[in-house]
Amino acid sequence: MNPVILGDGVLGKELHSQTGWDYISRSKDGFDATNPNFNCLIGQEHGVIFYSKYDTIVNCIAHTDSYSDDLQPHLDINYKFTTSLVDFCNEWKIKLVHISTEFVYDGNDNPKETDLPIPNNTWYAKTKLLADHYISLMSDNHLICRELHKPNDFSPQQVWDVITSGDKVKNIAPLIIKLINQKATGIFNVGTGNKTYLDLHPQGLVVTPPSFVPKDTSMNLNKLNTFLNGYN
Repeated sequence: MNPVILGDGVLGKELHSQTGWDYISRSKDGFDATNPNFNCLIGQEHGVIFYSKYDTIVNCIAHTDSYSDDLQPHLDINYKFTTSLVDFCNEWKIKLVHISTEFVYDGNDNPKETDLPIPNNTWYAKTKLLADHYISLMSDNHLICRELHKPNDFSPQQVWDVITSGDKVKNIAPLIIKLINQKATGIFNVGTGNKTYLDLHPQGLVVTPPSFVPKDTSMNLNKLNTFLNGYN
């Protein structure tokens, strides 16, 4: 396999660091995901070159201003860009690995991948879930990873009293890499077990989060663990 990473944020950088996979980003390449047409961004004349070089696109690009009330950037990047990416991958027979979020499960209890997600009341979660549905329906070959990652230097003075299946990015990235390398398809909840933000930063002062912050987005990880254990 020869994947290429879209985006050089916290997760994109970590995936690149741990694998050496190529990456395309706004800062390095001027790649503008606000343009919804991926074919135009790559260019039809480059499509054959892109296809001959990569067989997998790992989409780490997202608008992650999680609690913003501004719909348009969430819609443009989290949904519209993703639909164009699906079309491009189908056309060139490239597998799409899409990074989603555990926030799609705010209203669920210990959710499995087969459960109907109930997202929190934010445009971020809703547009990410909308993209998940589009990929599931329209993509010919895909892997959706629902996860939450924090920077490796996660050390705020105050930590919210919430429950997550997420972890520092150095621990989440290897799980995604294993899924990609083992050619997993479909939807996977990706995480390292239930924990609080205090577990990620024991020196932080625990505070009650604002009312709009999801209190428990932990996920059922049985599918992930069973799949990966089969390749150990």
